[in-house]
Amino acid sequence: PFDDYIQIDAPINRGNSGGPLFDTSGRVVGVNTAIYSPNGGSVGIGFAIPSAMVKSVIEQLRAEGRVERGWLGVTIQPVDDDVANSLAMVKPQGALVAGVTTDSPAAKAGLRPGDVILSFNGKEVEQMKDLPWLVADVKAGKKVKMEVWRDGKGRTLKAIIQSTPEQDVRRASASNPDKLSAGKLGLKLAAISPDLRQRYRIPSDTKGVLILEVAPNSPANAKGLRAGDVISMVGQTRVDNPEDVVREVKKASSKSKTILLLVQREDRGQFVALNIA
Repeated sequence: PFDDYIQIDAPINRGNSGGPLFDTSGRVVGVNTAIYSPNGGSVGIGFAIPSAMVKSVIEQLRAEGRVERGWLGVTIQPVDDDVANSLAMVKPQGALVAGVTTDSPAAKAGLRPGDVILSFNGKEVEQMKDLPWLVADVKAGKKVKMEVWRDGKGRTLKAIIQSTPEQDVRRASASNPDKLSAGKLGLKLAAISPDLRQRYRIPSDTKGVLILEVAPNSPANAKGLRAGDVISMVGQTRVDNPEDVVREVKKASSKSKTILLLVQREDRGQFVALNIA
């Protein structure tokens, strides 16, 4: 949700991911990430992560060992012509607040559903997708100003940004670390909060536990699991939170070398067998 890709028409092929994208002066301006290809070869549509974004991530990893994202605590949606007209706005712009998380920076700042965020931390929010990156790029503890459209006029609100709540990010672990370490399952899990449901575009009727990260060279990665997938069952048991997954996998590990997961991706479900030996 924080990427803002550079689209490239230069030929980029399979295997180029992770390589540098140069401009015509020889400067690195991005890291090649993906291609659009119906047949596996280059058709002149590629994507790269901007070097400025990569630099920011690397600096955080070097200093802290992890990447911290700012958190405001709102669910948002686009402002189209109909929404703009209904709110007496001159033109469609900004991000419409659809929900506010309890005790979040947004709630403490006085944001409420129906507000339209027009600017954040001194930068204009031209469209909805601008806001997540602007918020994520602010360090926790910083006070920011927001220009908000409410009741037919603008007003200024102030919020103190927090880091993403730890309760939304729970690593799958148990009393026996050998059974559920990243090297075994390779999954980082989270309960599905409203923010995460919006971020990963999870359908409203999908229930279960969200996969936030999949470790490279893990059984989960080998089976094609990816961030944004939702685990709805472990074996034949429904799961609603990361602790349920931990419990069921631990229980299954005493009886079998594999565990069956029902994984929801978009509007489809598929059973996946993972080796937990």
